[in-house]
Amino acid sequence: MKEEEIGYVSNFMGNISVVIIEMTSGTLETGDTVHFKGRTTDFSETVSSMQIDHESVDKVKKNDSLGLKVKNKVRKRDKVYKVVD
Repeated sequence: MKEEEIGYVSNFMGNISVVIIEMTSGTLETGDTVHFKGRTTDFSETVSSMQIDHESVDKVKKNDSLGLKVKNKVRKRDKVYKVVD
């Protein structure tokens, strides 16, 4: 399983399980698999929907800041990787 680093977690709202990701490189699309990795975080999840400024989007790119619903807890500064086949 090959991965490329695409960004990091800038915020996590635990009450609604939404993570804010700052994109530092590459792109991310609905249906892609992301891997969250940090000191105590290590899980993968398929992107079902993303939002920028409360508007649904299908694709994001470098320098975008997006919201993503997740099943597990993440922490600020966790790295975000896109799983590449």
